[in-house]
Amino acid sequence: MRSDGERVFGLLDMDAFYFSCELARRPELRGKPVVVAGSGPRAVVTTASYEARRFGIFSATPASRARRLCPEAIFLTPDFDHYRARSAEVMAVLADHVAAVEPMGLDEAYFDLSGIERWRAAARRLKAAVVERTALPCSIGLGPSKLVAKVASEVGKPDGFVTLTAAEARARFAAESPALIPGIGPKTVDRLARHGIDRLDRLAATPESRLAELFGARLGPHLARLARFEDDRPLETARVRKSESRERTFDRDLRGLAELAPVLERLAGELCAELTHHRRSGRTIAIKVRFDDFSTVTRARTIDAPTADPATVGAVALELLRELAPDRPVRLLGVRVAGMGEERAAADQPPGQLALTL
Repeated sequence: MRSDGERVFGLLDMDAFYFSCELARRPELRGKPVVVAGSGPRAVVTTASYEARRFGIFSATPASRARRLCPEAIFLTPDFDHYRARSAEVMAVLADHVAAVEPMGLDEAYFDLSGIERWRAAARRLKAAVVERTALPCSIGLGPSKLVAKVASEVGKPDGFVTLTAAEARARFAAESPALIPGIGPKTVDRLARHGIDRLDRLAATPESRLAELFGARLGPHLARLARFEDDRPLETARVRKSESRERTFDRDLRGLAELAPVLERLAGELCAELTHHRRSGRTIAIKVRFDDFSTVTRARTIDAPTADPATVGAVALELLRELAPDRPVRLLGVRVAGMGEERAAADQPPGQLALTL
């Protein structure tokens, strides 16, 4: 796939990760349609076994619809503490085999095999080690970029091991919808289709000047590069989260500050407890409100100093909610702290003054 000096990226993607974690401790579920989802009337599917997917049940499918599609399916409540623990086991195997790793959530991670002469063999050893040490199935995609590695990992699922060059990816997926590419969302796909650009090869061949007219000077040419599988993003081995949030979808719509304020206070408390545990704080506090018609609005405010204090975060969030004064029923409410790491104390020191660390 590569000549000397060319990059080799891999993506380790755990197959139906949450279900696989459940199957490892409940082997009697093997071969059955299993759905991992919450129990509320507005719950959505977290993941589903491949047997359940044959009925059209996938991640984000409303749980109520999943029950209609497959009444005989076994429904399990998500156990995220268990999934996080299993994810740590997987990442430990990765760390033992690869020097440069970029985790992308609980169930996938990029890794860099550039400079390794027998990189395919190294990737196969990694895959075997993950299965041997965790008993969880996984797929691996390999390519000259993170984008190619990502789409390659999806091709052979489950238990896949696929290597693609950028040229091979262009040829293999020429007739696919642009929706295949991570980062090209449904609204963009619809806009492209309205202009007759409904395949990746057509998007790749569209002049960037035309795409710039349709989507702007930055996004338009970027879409063409994605369609050509051009991606120069480096591996980010030290990903710094710039925000943390908590949100809740209600079983029934809530209306007015009297109903929303106590929920917002609880969310702020949960969020700040997590921030404090990880010794993190931020200067920007935001709320997210989704109404009964699925329209969503956000409001944010930046304060003088980073905080993880629940009273401060809760007060600012409540003030934002009061200013918004939602006049429609609310189905989801969230609070977020952003601007992580924007510590200003050192920057505010007078010139020449040393900051004292205690």
